[in-house]
Amino acid sequence: MHVTKDIRYVGVDDHEIDLFEGQYVVPNGMAYNSYAIVDEKIAVMDTVDKRFGDQWLGNIEAALGGRKPDYLVVHHMEPDHSANIARFLEVYPGAAVVSSAKAFAMMKNFFGSDYADRRVVVGEGDTLNLGRHTLTFLTAPMVHWPEVIVSYDSCDKVLFSADGFGKFGALDAQEDWACEARRYYIGIVGKYGAQVQALLKKAAKLDIQTICPLHGPVLTENLGYYINLYDIWSSYRAESEGVVIAYTSVYGHTKAAAALLAEKLAQKGCPKVTVTDLARDDMAEAVEDAFRYSKLVLATTTYNGDIFPFMKEFIHHLTERGYQNRTVAFVENGSWAPVAAKVMGTMLEGSKNLTYTRNNVRLLSALSADSEAQIEALAQELCD
Repeated sequence: MHVTKDIRYVGVDDHEIDLFEGQYVVPNGMAYNSYAIVDEKIAVMDTVDKRFGDQWLGNIEAALGGRKPDYLVVHHMEPDHSANIARFLEVYPGAAVVSSAKAFAMMKNFFGSDYADRRVVVGEGDTLNLGRHTLTFLTAPMVHWPEVIVSYDSCDKVLFSADGFGKFGALDAQEDWACEARRYYIGIVGKYGAQVQALLKKAAKLDIQTICPLHGPVLTENLGYYINLYDIWSSYRAESEGVVIAYTSVYGHTKAAAALLAEKLAQKGCPKVTVTDLARDDMAEAVEDAFRYSKLVLATTTYNGDIFPFMKEFIHHLTERGYQNRTVAFVENGSWAPVAAKVMGTMLEGSKNLTYTRNNVRLLSALSADSEAQIEALAQELCD
């Protein structure tokens, strides 16, 4: 596949994987993207997962038509992009590696060598001339590892964005970009919003016509749409108005309260209501929704003087990723000593700019006329 006349796609699709990074369900697989810039000199951009080394090297050979690469540019050292560095250098002994100083330290850890005799260390503003094409490097520390760099090709106006603007799903998957890009961003990069904002400010100074990420499709049209979403996500703003009801339930009573609240919200014309069972639904999807929408209801039981484990895990995922700028409500259940609302509130104390509803709900074992009235009041407040 040609990205431009001189830039060729040499990556691979992975339909064997079930969990990305050991935790994210990827029903449509993953793409490990790699590119070759074919000029007076040739630069291959990143490698792929170790399991696909043969296919990747075959793709490079086919794309280059007998020529040999001069450089391997490594933007990010996570193994799904760097695992074949040593193998590449064995196959192409005349090639040099271009990357950041921190990346070479990581190569020593991964491969036992920092390739001192074959390395080109680059930092902010450094360039690599290939002929017509010149790459300019920008540092992107903690997006989402400390060694990350991105590069800009001024000839074809292409940004090689590392994990930025990536998504779950192989390239042959027919699916909405935003849904799986959002889940990818929030799950993997979401903690580092300030660093993403810093990179977006650098990128704003460039004339970008194409974005080549390390996962997901090459982006060539309506780039403002993708950049705007990244700006929203990395500044922790709500993407859409709506209410997420995240619950855990032991014997069905808290579930019934969540369902009643969702019904009341729908009756009152709330623009979007989504309900998720944290014990059964995909946790990453639940976290994605919490960041996507403006309001969150946490409904759980008191459990061992604490809260139900799946709710504790969910809140931990939120706070770990910098959850902020939202409205939060509590629904707690307890048969003799309810403390769930207090525990959830304590877990969220470090979160910035959270607005808590005046109305919350307390169940004493099961729904009652009193708790149903509380649900009515909470629904009204959330809709207002």
